Amino acid sequence: MAKYKRYDYSQSMLIPVFFEEQLMPGTLEFAIHTLVETRMDMSIFDDNYANDETGRRAYDPKILLKVVLFAYSRGLISSRKIERACRENVTFMALSGNQRPDHSTIAAFVSSMKAEILPLFRDILLVCEQENLLGGTFFALDGLKLSGNASKRWSGTIADISKKKEKIEQKVKQLMEEQIIVDQGDNTDLPDAISREKQTERLQKQAERIEKWLEQNDPKIGANGRELQSNVTDNDSAKMMTSHGTIQGYNAQALVDKEHQVIMHAEAFGRGQDNQNLAPMVDGAKENLKEIGQAEDYFEDKVFTADTNYHNQSTLEKCQEEKLDAYIPDLKFRTRDPRFATQSRYQPKKGKKFVLQDFKYDQDGDCYICPNGKSLKLRVKQHIRDRNIYRQYMADENDCTQCSLKSRCFYRKNTKRRTLDVPIGAAENNFSKAMLDKVDSEKGRKIYPQRMAIVEPVFANIRTQKRMDHFTLRGKIKVNIQWMLYCMVHNIEKIMNYATA
Repeated sequence: MAKYKRYDYSQSMLIPVFFEEQLMPGTLEFAIHTLVETRMDMSIFDDNYANDETGRRAYDPKILLKVVLFAYSRGLISSRKIERACRENVTFMALSGNQRPDHSTIAAFVSSMKAEILPLFRDILLVCEQENLLGGTFFALDGLKLSGNASKRWSGTIADISKKKEKIEQKVKQLMEEQIIVDQGDNTDLPDAISREKQTERLQKQAERIEKWLEQNDPKIGANGRELQSNVTDNDSAKMMTSHGTIQGYNAQALVDKEHQVIMHAEAFGRGQDNQNLAPMVDGAKENLKEIGQAEDYFEDKVFTADTNYHNQSTLEKCQEEKLDAYIPDLKFRTRDPRFATQSRYQPKKGKKFVLQDFKYDQDGDCYICPNGKSLKLRVKQHIRDRNIYRQYMADENDCTQCSLKSRCFYRKNTKRRTLDVPIGAAENNFSKAMLDKVDSEKGRKIYPQRMAIVEPVFANIRTQKRMDHFTLRGKIKVNIQWMLYCMVHNIEKIMNYATA
């Protein structure tokens, strides 16, 4: 018969713990401890405390920052879970000096770092620069869309939210009428009074909350002048389409250096589209670099990549202004790339709308022949649209009315005839056309694909390894603090892995 050593879970054991021995060199907790103690200016928090003569002693911001950074590195984003870790986890005990801040203290510390978060981020960036972790020649920009602490159910235009309030008030009225019927004894099949009373109270609070919100908020207007959807829970957040479905959240941006994937600047925006994010990200990175002693022209003539979502005239003008060697393709750049010519996803689909290439040019008559054999005659010799110069050809209305292929030719139901704009040149300062030529060049097709290998691993580290898949705070300021703290953890890991000292 086999014999095994006896074990007993009911026994206890006292273990001597030396906190310094728990912070082993080469570990992330040691890097966080050392950087906070020796390389970060924590005096910026002193003005937040006025307890030098009276009042209780506060937790040292060094302790709170160490605990929060290490917790984020372990995927602990909840302040209650961080509080528990400080009581139960030896490494957290060592970092906190066995102090045990409660969840409200931790949450308040993170939320209140509005003025301090950027200087702290720059302190870490300065260490990266001093340790030669910045290549300074190739940069990539991208965004990570994350859910916020807000519900999609409370999103809509001001009119939509007002209608929601009216529906809630109607439901409250209905419940009250049911209560009257029950009190009169006319119907005993209705829900019990306690349940109805709780539901009525809950709905009344919702209606009052919406009414107060409507009094304090105006419609959100987008860049195109149209009203955007607001959100009662967190009006700084936005509804966004992602690969994981539609979310209510923030677009967390990161500008990354190629050499060691150090984040140069980070910021969270409450808009899903990236076409307005490049300018503030570049300006923020320049300001960070200026604060750590770099020159104003740090980005001049440096390779800069971003995906197709950033491609628009204003973004490209910003790149030109900053003298960036930018590679930002348009949405159709792969359809022009011969390397993708054999892939089915870039082939014309059956039943697809007719485009310029489907019309044949008749040089003798200076007209175009449509797929149904009808001619489109010259109407305008030259007109400018989207900084491009076009010649416009137009079909006869009778030909289009009787055409069996008009469903593939018209983009709108009320269209009466097909027009064809043929590009013949580019207007002055057409940065978009110049960028297309640059991306489609042999050099551009070698440079742009490197973008993914630079910035995507950064997001994989933060989202997958650090388990940062949603924001727990509300409002752009607080969400931005949380995002920058995670980016600081990422940069600290780079210091731990690659720094020589």
